[in-house]
Amino acid sequence: MSLTADSPVHSPSTSGEDFAAFLDAELDSASDASPHPEEAEEEVVEEEEAEKENKGGDTDDYDLDSEKIKRRKVEILESSLDVEAMTSQEVEIQTSGASSDKDVCSHPGVIGGLCIRCGLKMDDESGVAFSYIHKNLRLANDEIARLRDKDLKNLLRKKKLYLVLDLDHTLLNSSRFLDLTVDEGYLKGSRDDLPDALKNSLYRLDYMHMMTKLRPFVHSFLKEASNLFEMYIYTMGERAYALQMAKLLDPGDVYFHSRVIAQGDCTQRHQKGLDIVLGQESAVLILDDTEAVWGKHKENLILMERYHFFASSCRQFGFGSKSLSERKTDESESDGALATVLRVLQQIHSTFFDTEHSASLADRDVRQVLITVRKEVLKGCKVVFTRVFPTQFQGENHHLWKMAEQLGATCSSEVDPSVTHVVSLDPGTEKSIWAVQEGKYLVHPRWIEAANYLWRRQTEESYPVSNSKNQ
Repeated sequence: MSLTADSPVHSPSTSGEDFAAFLDAELDSASDASPHPEEAEEEVVEEEEAEKENKGGDTDDYDLDSEKIKRRKVEILESSLDVEAMTSQEVEIQTSGASSDKDVCSHPGVIGGLCIRCGLKMDDESGVAFSYIHKNLRLANDEIARLRDKDLKNLLRKKKLYLVLDLDHTLLNSSRFLDLTVDEGYLKGSRDDLPDALKNSLYRLDYMHMMTKLRPFVHSFLKEASNLFEMYIYTMGERAYALQMAKLLDPGDVYFHSRVIAQGDCTQRHQKGLDIVLGQESAVLILDDTEAVWGKHKENLILMERYHFFASSCRQFGFGSKSLSERKTDESESDGALATVLRVLQQIHSTFFDTEHSASLADRDVRQVLITVRKEVLKGCKVVFTRVFPTQFQGENHHLWKMAEQLGATCSSEVDPSVTHVVSLDPGTEKSIWAVQEGKYLVHPRWIEAANYLWRRQTEESYPVSNSKNQ
């Protein structure tokens, strides 16, 4: 029996915590919270004996060995559990009711040392840990693959994909009280004294000694994105922080449920990975402000422009200018980073599910769609760089060169009549002067970076090249 596929559609309000609590109650001998597993076994024995007495039978007919006890626990789980796990996969754990000597269990997963299918004692370190689903849950690779495959089919029927969201500098910005500057002192005052724009997006978390500012448009973004994606939070922050941020972003527990992945869930130090996301990589998009942490999944990544509301955030990344909070301003709701990326996500989603696409849905890859959409941004542009790369540096290896190519531009080392843009830090170089004389665009490197973040070609006149050292 499958605990989800063979059961009715579950209520979306059911949480992963209900699942964890049930498992802890029914499989108590497999939990770290139960120091004496033999006591739990005795309870099951007593239950079986009492049931037999009620039927007027002979208790000697019952086989009460340890394996029977374990199978009985699995039967309890199988017959009683009707709960949506916190992923859309609904963590479909398959159990076996009547077992025989000929049955061979594949041991799809382990909770607290017991196989979730047959109840056999297992190595706690086997499989991959999914502690954000249940603190003691580990799944075998074959089971992970099966769950991903099954859930992808279900999700595609709903015309949805997966979206993994970073927290800090992507959806919000946080600062410790101690790091607030004099110019940010007004933030500590009464909420009634705050500017209207901050009253519903700035949170004072006294027990955490910090403030959090939600990025403009974030609630509208989540609402719209939830129609197209099943969403995860994935942060390098601690779990307590991640859960608190999830409550601020999703107070009604509508979007994420228990799909909140924190630093302690990662399988590789200082790296994020899709190995602990129960979604096929071919259907996953990632929004994050840091590319380096996604070393194995850059093809899934949409890089976000960092949100620096607090002064401490600007200092962290070496910016000498005043922060948004110090200037008492904020990003635009309609033209800010989240509104912009939502339009990109909608375009990618529409392209992926385009009915004129020749390949079947199951064979499509959102990473290829992402490449196609991105290449439209600077399509038709031919770019030459001057005084941008260090001397003797191979231009093809520079991130700006690679970025321009990803955006659809053609990059060259030498000028010719087909060149449309010269990207420079110095208007006095030979190539810069050539661009002016030939009526080509002479732009600052920020022109490429802006196109990358905003997903559209920017007005060249907004990115002039000057002799100023503080460009």
